[in-house]
Amino acid sequence: MINLDKNFSPFGTENAVQFQSFVFAGGEPHIKIGSNFDPASVVQLTHRINSFNDLGLICTTVDALKRMGVKTIKLFIPYFPAARQDRVMVPGEPLTVKVYADIINALGLDNVTVFDPHSEVTPALLNNCTVITNHVFIQEVVAQIGEGVRLISPDGGALKKIYKVSEFLGGAEVVECSKSRDVKTGKLSGFKVYADDLKGTDCLIVDDICDGGGTFIGLAEELKNKNAGKLYLAISHGIFSKGFNELAKYFDQIFTTDSIKEIEEAGVTQIKLQDILR
Repeated sequence: MINLDKNFSPFGTENAVQFQSFVFAGGEPHIKIGSNFDPASVVQLTHRINSFNDLGLICTTVDALKRMGVKTIKLFIPYFPAARQDRVMVPGEPLTVKVYADIINALGLDNVTVFDPHSEVTPALLNNCTVITNHVFIQEVVAQIGEGVRLISPDGGALKKIYKVSEFLGGAEVVECSKSRDVKTGKLSGFKVYADDLKGTDCLIVDDICDGGGTFIGLAEELKNKNAGKLYLAISHGIFSKGFNELAKYFDQIFTTDSIKEIEEAGVTQIKLQDILR
């Protein structure tokens, strides 16, 4: 086991391989791996990619392991980077998710596991890919909230996944929603909730990524207009680039995992992937 982020050990630390990693003054990631393991064994890498240097550290680690004679290498990336850029919306944009996938595919790994990818594009692009769904995560969230909460699908892109979550939970009720986005500016508008009256029922919005949170604030306003009860938000990958001040005005509790970073914030419950993967 090599957990490249020493604060993130989703499969535990048993049989941990000793290593030292650092960044040269020029900005290049580097690693020195100890010899306290059998090169004939399977090596499991884990890392959270928050920058291109994080991807670089994975690449250099794989190269070092192969030079040590390791034949079987597996990789766990909880949040696959650039997964939202899975199509070219306007001329001049890159297909960024493919850029990352091509680099990882070139490493020749035996398996690449990702947690709750943004769409089916990511696993389609990755060789030897295994997907861990958000089902157990949402099950843990619902257990903390209590039964009877309605699952809220924020947009059409989330529908397929949320109905699979509902099935996993034994048929939890789903409310469909939609929004409009200007592909040139990214501005959101036209939030709709396809329910006439929620009659005070508690609602849980389920989605894979929260960046600035504009989608969920716009939805929360519409849910309240439809007489929703308490509002909760469950996010697999919490970027939260604009913090929590605005979100806290609408949501009684926010749930997320440690797929990107550790979060210590009032009103936020972080469920560790180590507990989901047990």
